[in-house]
This record gives sequence, structure tokens and C-alpha cells, in this order.
Amino acid sequence: MLITGGAGFIGSNYVDHVLEVDLDEIFVLDKLTYAGDMKNLEGASERKNFHFILGDICDKKFVDDLFKKHQFNRVVHFAAESHVDNSISDPGAFIHTNITGTFNLLSASYTLWMDGPNNLKEAFRTARFLHISTDEVYGTLGDTGLFTEATPYAPNSPYSASKASSDFIVRSYFHTYAMPVLTTNCSNNYGPNQHKEKLIPTIIRKALSGADIPIYGDGKNIRDWLYVKDHCAGIKRVLDNGKLGETYNIGGNNERENIYIAKTICALLDEIKPKATKYESQIRFVNDRPGHDFRYAIDASKIEEALGWNADENFESGIRKTVHWYLNNTDRLL
Repeated sequence: MLITGGAGFIGSNYVDHVLEVDLDEIFVLDKLTYAGDMKNLEGASERKNFHFILGDICDKKFVDDLFKKHQFNRVVHFAAESHVDNSISDPGAFIHTNITGTFNLLSASYTLWMDGPNNLKEAFRTARFLHISTDEVYGTLGDTGLFTEATPYAPNSPYSASKASSDFIVRSYFHTYAMPVLTTNCSNNYGPNQHKEKLIPTIIRKALSGADIPIYGDGKNIRDWLYVKDHCAGIKRVLDNGKLGETYNIGGNNERENIYIAKTICALLDEIKPKATKYESQIRFVNDRPGHDFRYAIDASKIEEALGWNADENFESGIRKTVHWYLNNTDRLL
């Protein structure tokens, strides 16, 4: 199995998950940009069936040679530029990695696995290419409704537009070549190993340092939150049992306003690591992000009904585990 972006947040959690339940040789390919960290793979690196490769999915020859050498028969593709704010200031990097990089992986898989359209090589009859995407490709919701797999795409940031493009390229490889691909679109993840710039680690970091806790706009933007370990179990379920060519939305059914997230974390810190003043007093509202989507919410009934997956954590149980993890790993906030 090749896992791209496996030193990142979700990818590293998936590596840990799959090493617990799978004896296959696991190869992680990561460029180790700001979002990738070998600390995230410390536990995995001790396993004999784990291998790390430093490299860039945008280097086509490198990717082609890698597939020839290792004969991967499963690919789980996490590698992506994913920080929305960064996509506003530097969209080109997102176009390059998320679109060109995905194409290079698909092209290498197709060359290795197939003799032509609709002609899968006998040695790769069980091959699978799973593309990890986001609910942001669907755009934004009003006060009601849920994203389903049939929701039209309407991306509103360079990040989500680049992910939407990669989703369509993956889809085309199924419909044109009958390549064994799958796609998952997930809601907002949180949990161990998340990059310090993301919302929840930022709230924890700012709170502990005594700095202002910045919340965009009025804090009323809503996200559906998914504990990363639940997400990883869902990914594995889709890889093993999903119907080829299909998309599966993975969500936590935990819609929360951003201001609720901040206040909940502050209350947990008041309980676990109290100080003279309440952490909530550090919350400050800042100018909203350009094109900030109001609400995301996932309908996960397809994966629940078809594949028997359900999230184990609600937000309140998952965020308590997450806060404890960061308090025990404060170096990840530096």
C-alpha cells in the first residue's frame, strides 16, 4: 500500500490505524512541507512493515519510477495543500499539488495496473485507488440541509476548487478507463497530530500562551466535526468494501458554531489546567476570511447504510481527548 501525505495530520492517523489491522507492507510518501512532520510517524517507524519515502507527487518521473519499483496495488491519496488561508495568498501551489500531483498518481497507477481501457491486468485484480477529498467542494449551506454525494459542486476558495478538480480527474479515470478508484469527502477533522495553524490547535495554543484567541467574524460559522480516528476507520471501510467508482461522504453529525468550539475548549482548559482568569476572556473576534463559507454539514447515511460505518465519538467526547493529547504534547503547538 502507498499512502501519500502520510506524515500529515489525517494521513499519519491512518498509518497508525492501518498498521494495527493490516499486515501489508506500508509505504508512506511525503514531501515533508510545513504540514508534514516525522514526529507524527514515530510510532509507525518502529514497525517492520513500515517504510518512509521522501518525495514529491508533482515529480512525474519520480512517481512513475516508484510505482515500477514497488508494484503498489493499493493507493490511499491524502497528499494535498489544504490550508484555506494559504490558498488565498498562494493559489498556485494548490493548483500544482492538488491537481497535477493527483494526475501523476493516477497516471502511474493506470500504467502499472492496466493494459488499456477496461483491461485490468490479472496481477492487479484487487487494486484500489482511494482519493481523500473534502466537503468544501460542495460550497456552502444555508441554515438547513446537508451535503450528499449528489450535491452539485460549488467550490468557493482556491483550495476547494483545486480539490474539486482533482475529484473530477479521479472520476474520469473510472468512467473512461474503468480504473478501480474510490473517493471520500469528509467534514472537518480534529484530533492528534493536527497542524498548529488549524482552528482547534490554534485555540488551545493561544489559550495556553495567554494570547488573544482569534475567531473569524461573529463566530457563527458552522462546521460538522469528525474525530480523525473515526474518519480513518471510515476510509479503511471504503478501501476494503466500497463500490468502485463511487463517492462516500464521511461526517461526524456534529454541527457546531466556531464560537461554541472556542468556548468548549476554554471550559475544558478551565477544568484541566485552571488559572486565575477564565480562558474565555481571551476570545477576540477578528475580520472574517474572504469567501468564508457559512455552514458545512455532511449526510453520511450512504457509508453508514452501505458499509456499516458509524462515528464512535461525538464532539464533546472527541474534543476532551484532543485537549488532553495537546496538553501531553505541547511541543506540537510550538
